[in-house]
Amino acid sequence: MINQTEMPICKRKTTIGGQAIIEGITMKGPKRTCVVVRKQNGKLSIKERDTNNPANKYPILKLPILRGATSLFTALKDGLDDIEYSSSFFETEEDEKPSRFEAWLESKLGSEKLEKLIMNFAMLIGIIIPVCLFMLLPSFIGGLLPENTPIFLRNLTESLLRIAIFLVFMWTISHMKDIERTFRYHGAEHKTIFCYEAELPLTVENVRKMPRFHPRCGTSFLFVLIIVATLVSCVVFSIVEVTNPFLRALTHLILLPFVVGISYEFNRYAGRHNNIICRILRWPGLMIQRLTVFEPDDSMIEVAIEGMKRVIPDDDSDNW
Repeated sequence: MINQTEMPICKRKTTIGGQAIIEGITMKGPKRTCVVVRKQNGKLSIKERDTNNPANKYPILKLPILRGATSLFTALKDGLDDIEYSSSFFETEEDEKPSRFEAWLESKLGSEKLEKLIMNFAMLIGIIIPVCLFMLLPSFIGGLLPENTPIFLRNLTESLLRIAIFLVFMWTISHMKDIERTFRYHGAEHKTIFCYEAELPLTVENVRKMPRFHPRCGTSFLFVLIIVATLVSCVVFSIVEVTNPFLRALTHLILLPFVVGISYEFNRYAGRHNNIICRILRWPGLMIQRLTVFEPDDSMIEVAIEGMKRVIPDDDSDNW
């Protein structure tokens, strides 16, 4: 039986990462990014592009802390584009008929501008909902406690609420049928990266033997983000006591880029090293992956392998 929390023998570390999408996977290498989708007829649709890395144009974005916020924004933007691409293969006839409002917008803006507007709006919502749900809501509730509530109790309440909301949210979406399949592709992505890092041939048989919980997973990053936000808020609100719920929420919003940057550096370090301290630190994140990373079938592994093979650079530039 595979030990899902034990990292396999790793002969190399790679910067290649991935994202599960609708019936497919996006693999992102240092130079090329590949989107692979399993269409309804069983065939694969493959789209390749140059990897979007703003730090290549603006070197300052490679600095610690800054690179974390940049990476998160870029991943969100590219991820929404890839989800839209994968969903286009599964539209029904009803989905293809625009509403009156959509038809009116298209007549005013044109189909290209309308599509861009929708994607920008979706990206904005994709940022706002997690921030409000996991960051601002617990802070707002913590601010509603009586003014004479000890600061440590206020911070503790806020921290427990943040973790509870995150776990309930993840558990809920993991039981949705379509999301469950996406999470299985998530497992295929992790297993394939592990197989590549073990320098084994990328075959279905070899990939299937790998664990599905990877230390550089986005789920672990989100959990670390919540923990870091909790620690930062405890420090800040211990120095400057803020009881007004709106001001507490605003303070969290201002601190968010800093929190994202620290979380990214933590996940980066823990994923790169395998000493006992790192194993202890990343264990909670690996446990959370039980909610978002499921065991894939062979067809899903084939998709991940196809994407991985197309983004491995010839010059070993992915070596971490």
